[in-house]
Formats: sequence, structure tokens, C-alpha cells
Amino acid sequence: MTEASLPELDPVIHAQARLRVTVALAGLHHGDQITFPRLQQLLDMTAGNLSTHLRKLEDAEYVEITKAYEHRTPVTLVKLTAKGRAAFESYTTALHRLLDATGGS
Repeated sequence: MTEASLPELDPVIHAQARLRVTVALAGLHHGDQITFPRLQQLLDMTAGNLSTHLRKLEDAEYVEITKAYEHRTPVTLVKLTAKGRAAFESYTTALHRLLDATGGS
């Protein structure tokens, strides 16, 4: 593999915090959602930090954020979109190709 043929990693997903968010959301069944506080707890991130990274993923149309009410209490739900799932699959494929190019296992 030449240097020119090395795959690019999606910069939207590649940032550590956004990669963790994307991995967490990709672990859900297709179409499933998670509440913002549960995602925050899983990732041990501050609300502000998680919001910032979710906004970048939302701008790329990789996540969908929905505001709703449950028992008259506002709740924010987050899910990975089909575009986000495809981007994550492409990201992992590219990462595997990069790692394979080093000859390591």
C-alpha cells in the first residue's frame, strides 16, 4: 500500500470524544434512542462537553436530537442516523485498512 492510497479518517468522528459518542450510539439497535443524561453518564462527560460534540455530529447529520416530554418532564433523546451509522462503518473500515497497512495484527 502506498502512502497515497492510505485511507482518510472522517475528521467529524475522529475526535476522541465524538468517537466515543458514536461508538456508544452505534451500540444501540438501529433507530433506538438514548436520553442525554444516560449518554452523559455512560461517557462520563460534562453536559457542556457532550452538547458541543453532539452539535458537531448533528451538523454533519450523523445524529438526530429530539426534544420530547415524558410525564410532563422535558427529555432530550439522541440517536445515530442512517448517515451516521454509514459514516461510522466507513470510519472503522478505513481504520482497519490503516492498521493493516502497518503489517501489525
